[in-house]
Amino acid sequence: MGRIPRAYLINRLITLFLTVWIAATLIWIIPRLSPVDPAEIMLGRMMAGAGTVAGSDEILATLQERFGLNDPLIVQYAKYLRNVLLLDFGLSTASFPAPVSALIAQALPWTIGLMLISILITFVIGNLLGALMVWDHSPRLVRVAIPAAMVFTSIPPILSGLLLMWIFSAQLRWFPFTGSYGLTVEPGWTWDFAQSVLYHGFLPALSIVVVTFGFWALGMRGLMITVQGEDYTTLAKAKGLRPRYILYRYMIRNAILPQITAFALKIGLLIAGQVLVERIFAYNGMGKLLYDAILDQDFPVIQGVSYVIILMTALAVFIVDLIYPFIDPRIRHEARA
Repeated sequence: MGRIPRAYLINRLITLFLTVWIAATLIWIIPRLSPVDPAEIMLGRMMAGAGTVAGSDEILATLQERFGLNDPLIVQYAKYLRNVLLLDFGLSTASFPAPVSALIAQALPWTIGLMLISILITFVIGNLLGALMVWDHSPRLVRVAIPAAMVFTSIPPILSGLLLMWIFSAQLRWFPFTGSYGLTVEPGWTWDFAQSVLYHGFLPALSIVVVTFGFWALGMRGLMITVQGEDYTTLAKAKGLRPRYILYRYMIRNAILPQITAFALKIGLLIAGQVLVERIFAYNGMGKLLYDAILDQDFPVIQGVSYVIILMTALAVFIVDLIYPFIDPRIRHEARA
């Protein structure tokens, strides 16, 4: 396996840089296609709260100067690129003068926690069920029950969240309706706080799991069908190896490799799918922050959250690409001339 060739690493770093740069540029361009002026939005909020604002023209000019809206577009773009490299996304227009980076720092741990729990559970369960759908020794009940359960994958996450909320919160009263943790619990590195977070995060995570595990199951099923007919699987059966050993060592281990790549690519889509889930459960994550920013037309927050999501996805793909040979020894890093 050896070390990663320098040329290969440089090639992947360039790809990572171009991906993030192009995405960041699009994030900067798209909001500016809107005729809405963020400074006018802020002034409108002031006037809505106070009824009237003295010297509104001067305040509007000050806000435009503060947010750099009077600068030429090329200057705004250069400042934007410099700031995003430092993870400085400016000030929120809806929560002025709160820095966008501070809002993201508060929401990001909640989203990462919910995302890791839901995607890991979904990844493990989905791939296992997909493998059992093909395995010759699976009980008949399993082969019938799994496809029937996959009907839930056609339900949007927001509807699954509302359904689970109605069953487990309204009817059974097993879980709370909303919130990230109990109001009576003090946040901190304590067992009580951890229990409260897991308790409140169960339904949001479950609402994502029940509608996404079918993606992994169907993908794994197709890959298992291919692996099942390979010569090494046939040889393992001829040698009299135990069926469960063949399932894990020869079938799942080889079929799961493309799923690992999809795992990295799925991160961005999963965060996007969490937007409405976090909103209906009032879960203090990136999804709720992005949803509220869209309603408030808070362009700096929209840009900051979108950039962080893209950066996380690009880094995940980059890391998976580098560690692939450690997962499958048959793969080697090759430097391209």
